[in-house]
Parts: sequence; structure tokens; C-alpha cells
Amino acid sequence: MGGSGRRSITDIGWEEFHALPLEEKRPYLEREGGRGEPFHTLFAQQFDRPLLERLAALANRIRFISKRKEGALALKSLLCHKRAMLYFSQPSSRTFLSHLAACQILGLTTGSVRDTSISSEFKGESKEDSIRTFSSYFDLIIMRTPEQGLAEKMSWELSNSERPVPILNAGSGKDQHPTQALLDIYTLLRSFEEKGGLHDRTVVFCGDLLRGRTVHSLSYLLTNFPRIRQVFVAPPQLQADESTFSVLRAKGVEFETSENLREAVKSADAVYMTRIQDEWDDAKGDSAKIDTSRFKFGAGELALLPEHGVIMHPLPRRDEIATCCDHDPRAMYWRQMRNGMWIRAALIAVTFGFEDQITEMPL
Repeated sequence: MGGSGRRSITDIGWEEFHALPLEEKRPYLEREGGRGEPFHTLFAQQFDRPLLERLAALANRIRFISKRKEGALALKSLLCHKRAMLYFSQPSSRTFLSHLAACQILGLTTGSVRDTSISSEFKGESKEDSIRTFSSYFDLIIMRTPEQGLAEKMSWELSNSERPVPILNAGSGKDQHPTQALLDIYTLLRSFEEKGGLHDRTVVFCGDLLRGRTVHSLSYLLTNFPRIRQVFVAPPQLQADESTFSVLRAKGVEFETSENLREAVKSADAVYMTRIQDEWDDAKGDSAKIDTSRFKFGAGELALLPEHGVIMHPLPRRDEIATCCDHDPRAMYWRQMRNGMWIRAALIAVTFGFEDQITEMPL
């Protein structure tokens, strides 16, 4: 990954790299010979507005090209010589299938491990050794793990091996979920492309904002767009923490916290609902003790949402969005899921350096 004056992850020791602020890690993770796009995708901090808009435009193009049989076949020929490993040691259905579909659109052959009890980890093999083994067989490793920092560590390990395979973080611990944030931004860009664009907007986050890694990643990506006001609505025990707010302050972003969803909805351009992340409870049942009854979106909230507003959710949901909202044209969460397939295909394409080939394809 090194080359002509560009800082490479191979030029820095693990402890020094790990200690860097996230935004300073970006140059080390870029694709050699590229235009700032990632080789390893680990953090939302790797994406600025120009890159986000490039990815969105590429996702749109892939979406249009794939509508024709000839176009779909042309896309499938692009990366048919590459193989992707989906290593999902944390339960998932949407994220797994979305990445799988993205690989299939571009013709990648895929393999997967979704249950480590049937892998060599059951015999005592470390996760690091398992992933190093996968890199022998595959050209891309897509990882979802409950272990915070594992994707970052393996990106450094693999880049310093004889086979530098890219790592794509599909969710790590309570930390980051960059590809979910990409599909969220893509959904917002599409939602407002004919309504004046993604600027001068109010985005309301509601639910478990402390442990919701999608919230952390999307909140950061929104700082790339001008005058996006962010409102964080949650019970005190589940409110976003200082690490999120300090980033917004440093970037001069207007934000506020609240416990009044209905009031926040009145001025919202987008409402981003999340479920309670009780899988991270220190003791089983801790989250159930929190009164979340005022942090749900139903018919009353729908009536208060501006006509141009949108409702989003990373899914899965429980009861935080009533099903009566599902058929309202402002409900974007089903489109959001499909958007994930297209933007992840775009990300994989740029990871391997195939953006220009897709741009040159006829629509």
C-alpha cells in the first residue's frame, strides 16, 4: 500500500497508528494510486463531502446500469476475478445480506463464516489467526464483530503481511458502523436531491444514542454538509456521550439534547429512530428498567412531521416506530435498506479501483 511519498500503514508501528486521532488515520488507509478513496474502510472519519458525493453518484450509476440485463452482466464481469469473505461473528441479517448482494452485483465470489462455533475458533484459534487465514483465500474481508478495535488491528496486520487484503468494517463493538452511515447519507442525499439538497437541515436522532454505533457514525458524516443542526432525543441514561458532542463543538455544528420527541419532530427534516441496544447491557434486564415510552414514533408524531420530512431507521426495529407509519411516503427505512446494497457496491468498486470503468459504462 505504500508508494511515492504517500504515507502508508506499513510505515508506522501498530501502537503509534492506534494512538492517532481518527481523522489523522485517513491517509494511512487510502488506496495506493487512488484519489483519496479507502483501501481499508474502518471509520466514518475517512469520508469527506467530495468522496461521499462521488460514492453517491457511483451508487446511482450502478443502480441505473443494473436495470438492463446487458448492464447487469457488464457489472458482474468487473470483479469476477475477485473473492470476498464475509466474517460475521456478531448476529446480523440485513448487514450480511446487503454486503452479499453488493458483492454479487459486481460479480465477486463470496464465502462466509457466521457461526464461529463451527470454525477453528472453537478449537481455540485466535480471531487474528482466523482472519489471517481468510486472507490467504480471499481478496476482501468484510467484518462484523462485537470486539471493538478488531477491524482496525487486522487492517494493520494484513497490510504488513505479504498479502495486504482490504478490510471493510461492517460494525465493530459499540464503536463504528461506517457502511451503515454511508447508506444513511446516501438516503438523505436522495431524499433531498429534488428538495434543495442536504444543507440547512435539522436531523433528529432518537432512541439509544449512547450505544447506537450507527448514530455516532452518521452524526460525524453529517458534519461534512453545511448547516446541519443535530438534535439528540433520548432518556438521560441513553443520551449520546461527550465524545460525540465534542466532535460537533470542534466543527462548529449546532446541536442540542432533548427528552421531548414530539417537540423535536415539528422542525425536523429527518427523524432517525433507533432501537434499545440491550445486547450491550452490563447486567441482563438493565435497559428494561428505563422508561422509553416517550421515545417512540407513532401516528401522533407522524402528524407533526413536516410534509417534506423523512423517517429513517437502521433496523431491526421493535416498537419504536409504529407500523401505521410504514405506508406513509415519508417513511424511508425500507428504501434505506435497498440503498445500502447500492452504496456498498459503490464502496467495493472504489476499493478495487473500478470507479472509472463504471463511470464509462452506458446507462
